[in-house]
Amino acid sequence: MNLIQWEDFQRVELRVGTILRAWPNAKAIKPAYVLEIDLGELGIKTSSAQVTAHYTTEELPGRQVLCVCNFPPKRIAGVRSEVLVTGVYDDAGRVVLASFDKPLPNGARLA
Repeated sequence: MNLIQWEDFQRVELRVGTILRAWPNAKAIKPAYVLEIDLGELGIKTSSAQVTAHYTTEELPGRQVLCVCNFPPKRIAGVRSEVLVTGVYDDAGRVVLASFDKPLPNGARLA
């Protein structure tokens, strides 16, 4: 494990967002959804996320997720992905979204 300094962690903008809409990313080679996420003061951002194994497009809206907000935008399978939605791989290599057990304001920063 590489140790980092506190200042390194502080540079990463990890913020809470609420998924507003989700739809299949038809151009993705690996199954993925396009997510529209409300990040409060940062606005509404899009992300392409490979989370199709555990989630449907119907159950994602309203779900709060943790996003890395200060990566530069990246074009992924035709989608301008503006934030990285975080998660962890389960034993089968499928992404489980990082989420919260209590409602939080959109845009709240991980402390």
